[in-house]
Amino acid sequence: MKNRIFFSFLMVVVFKTKLSAQCAMCKAVVEANLKEGGSAGAGLNDGILYLMAMPYIALLLFSVLYYFQQRKKQTA
Repeated sequence: MKNRIFFSFLMVVVFKTKLSAQCAMCKAVVEANLKEGGSAGAGLNDGILYLMAMPYIALLLFSVLYYFQQRKKQTA
């Protein structure tokens, strides 16, 4: 377990510059598009909200299924 945590930490430190560079690139593209009168900024915000919501929806779904499965075992 400690090896996995250490490896994950090491990977984040090693690839930190590549990870942070992506946000600046997206921001620059959206700002350039908005200056030209485009509407990519709204679409980007909707995409971010969509991607942010998916793990929570999956967690909720699995929690509900687990709850009903445990309830079914207790009644049997």
